[in-house]
Amino acid sequence: MNEKIRKEITTNIDKLITKKAEYVDVRLLTDDNSESIMLYDGNLEDNDTTFENGLGVRTLYKGAWGFAATSNLSKLQECFELSYLNAKAASELVNVPLSMGKQKGHTGSYKSPVKKDPFTVSLKDKIDFLKKIDDKLKEKWISKRYIAATFQKKNQFLFNSEGTFIDRQLTDIFASMMVMGIDNEGQMQRRSHELFTNGGGTRGWEMLIDPKLFSSHSKRIKDELSALLKAESLDYKKRSVILLPGQGWLQVHETIGHPLELDRILGYELSYAGGSFVTLDSFGKLQYGSKKLNVSAYGGFPNSPGSFGFDDEGSPERDYLMIDKGKLVNCLTSRAMINEANEKAGRKIFKESGGAARSTAFYRAPIDRMTNVNILPGNDGTLEDIIKNTEDGIIVDNPTSWSIGSNREHFHFGCEIAWEVKKGKRTKILKNPTYQGHTVEFYNSLSAVGDKSTWQVGQVDSCGKGEPNQVMELGHGVPVIKFDNVITGERK
Repeated sequence: MNEKIRKEITTNIDKLITKKAEYVDVRLLTDDNSESIMLYDGNLEDNDTTFENGLGVRTLYKGAWGFAATSNLSKLQECFELSYLNAKAASELVNVPLSMGKQKGHTGSYKSPVKKDPFTVSLKDKIDFLKKIDDKLKEKWISKRYIAATFQKKNQFLFNSEGTFIDRQLTDIFASMMVMGIDNEGQMQRRSHELFTNGGGTRGWEMLIDPKLFSSHSKRIKDELSALLKAESLDYKKRSVILLPGQGWLQVHETIGHPLELDRILGYELSYAGGSFVTLDSFGKLQYGSKKLNVSAYGGFPNSPGSFGFDDEGSPERDYLMIDKGKLVNCLTSRAMINEANEKAGRKIFKESGGAARSTAFYRAPIDRMTNVNILPGNDGTLEDIIKNTEDGIIVDNPTSWSIGSNREHFHFGCEIAWEVKKGKRTKILKNPTYQGHTVEFYNSLSAVGDKSTWQVGQVDSCGKGEPNQVMELGHGVPVIKFDNVITGERK
């Protein structure tokens, strides 16, 4: 950290406090790198590298936020002043004064566990690695194939007027492969695989080249696509649905994660199906799901893009339950939002920030975002154990489409593949599977939760929220999960 810049930042924070600012925080990104590589049918279609650095200042004045950002560090003072003036202007219009409450400042640091920095690996080595996998995907009957990887690195420093100073160094890797073909009815089918983690280990270049997590899945998705091209379509009826983690992460993301972001519950986020059926009165009362449903935020594991140590307000990332034996008890929160929520509810629902204030870049202000939202492993055994206890159902994997109610109260998902289950056994592969339901009713039909051996972390590289839009990265740890009496297939 450049001591001259650090002193200038703290001096300017103090100046705004003397001008009666209630709170100030500053995020300085000194190294925000991203590199993406994509091969389409073996050809290099994309090789994109971006680099950003800059500073964002957020000022609270008479209950209103002001924000300003600059990539020109020679104009720090002007940036601070603009943030202050924006807050003063907003204070004339504010209807609900916000408060950050009172907290003691603290210092801390966080670094993603990495053995080999992916940015030290040459472009040639990265392309060669992807090409080797692409060669394994190649078949005459495969119409299209796709393989891609994205590498991210951020170095960020956070300061605030309470004396907090946080240093974070974050590294993420995302990768996906897909094969496509024309089925016996002339429709395009696909099968894909995303780089996942088990929550442990490290997340540098070594994660991508671990065959168990990525490259060894090329043969499997080819074989499954081959079966799909000859398969029947899923028929319409109510049956049990078993979600593999490749589909389960999106189910959790859309119908637990987003509706449990506190700013949505308070009515601040109305874009991108941004409402929530949850109200402040729901906490401690709403039976969100069956007693088998236990959902945590964070989860205490190091290897996920949703693990970052401290949020963009400097609050430590916490490990806590949001749903306990089906009962809604907490949600994803930031400091100002919990103070407003407790005041509106007339009771203390939230004791402290959940560490969910996150921003996509130095030029965006933090908003309430998902961290790691996880369904905890259960006691219903392996996938095969759950299949044995299923009379009539399907197993589904990997999303192709999704439609979500404006308040997340209902949903409809399409998936890449289904396996029929009859009398405790897999029978055949089915194509074009879909399922739908009402969120609370669906989670209350949860009848089986797989054990730790079925649990894996799905990596999310592009969760969009807010206006202007902010794209964030996070993770969902999900075991195999089974729901009963679900509407599946499309009525003809």
